[in-house]
Amino acid sequence: MKRPPVRDDLALHPGYHSPQVEVDVRLNTNEAPEPPPEGFREALADELARIDWHRYPDRAATELREAIAAHHGVRASQVFVANGSNEVLQTLCLTYGGAGRSVATFEPTYALHSHIPKITGTAVKSGERGPDFALDMDEVRRVLTEDDPTITFLCSPNNPTGMIETEETVRAVADLAPGLVVVDEAYGQFAPWSALELVDDEAPLVVTRTYSKTWSMAASRLGYLVGPSWLVEELQEVVLPYHLDSVKQVAGRVALRYEAEMRRRVSDLVEERGRVSAALADLPVTIWPSGANFILFRPETLDGDDVWKRLVERSVLVRNCASWPRLDGCLRLTLGTPAEDDRFLEALTDILETP
Repeated sequence: MKRPPVRDDLALHPGYHSPQVEVDVRLNTNEAPEPPPEGFREALADELARIDWHRYPDRAATELREAIAAHHGVRASQVFVANGSNEVLQTLCLTYGGAGRSVATFEPTYALHSHIPKITGTAVKSGERGPDFALDMDEVRRVLTEDDPTITFLCSPNNPTGMIETEETVRAVADLAPGLVVVDEAYGQFAPWSALELVDDEAPLVVTRTYSKTWSMAASRLGYLVGPSWLVEELQEVVLPYHLDSVKQVAGRVALRYEAEMRRRVSDLVEERGRVSAALADLPVTIWPSGANFILFRPETLDGDDVWKRLVERSVLVRNCASWPRLDGCLRLTLGTPAEDDRFLEALTDILETP
């Protein structure tokens, strides 16, 4: 059988993967530790019973966009929805990237900010963050001036470091950027401020969000963007017709009825983040301050790969970040339930105290 060749620029390009192994405690993919709130499944089932299954979904996802807009206090015309925030990023790259264009990223950061542009034929120009992984504004200025990117990606809180970009920093980057600034806030609810405050029809800046984390809906793959109305119109012209199925649209609307429960969960996870960070500070590890639902750390006395393997042997799975730029020996813990986090802390303590 003669197989068609993969595009030359993709032939040796690795995909994005998060290893999945059978363990008791899974703390490696930044999901919510709890299922949706009480009543969500029943409310969703009631709505699904009214779907006209023989009809295409609402192409514009009107009701879902109106619900998200009301949640954020913006207009529905400023909201674009898609199959996870990664499809939002992909649509942005298909619209404003492509041959002869580039995006700017600052490493270490979310791997798909480089991966998605590459598969859309967009060049990636990467700068380095400072020694403490904060944005280096001189480096930002250099990359944006030399490479003239059409899209500049920021991630706040940054994945995998957990660091928050301040309003002053985001404004400074927006002033310097020659094109669109995308602030990826997949973990934005856990941070003390949001770049949503900066969204305006006169500014080429957008904020992306996901239902996967605080809304306990990773299984649904639903994400969205809040940005200028003119930009949303352009994205709607590029995205495939009927790309968002009726089930997702209904699930997204139903979830927003449980905002009070979501806010309680965010508060609980922020408190748990403080507890786990304090416990890690008593161990021989380097930790970075986090504004997300995860914590990046590096064992000081043992190799990170060895620690990861020994955690798996104890049926605890965290993310091994050693292959990411400048993260040799680093591991990332997704905050789980208190019982799951205790299991992790007990296992890590045992490993670090064992010769």
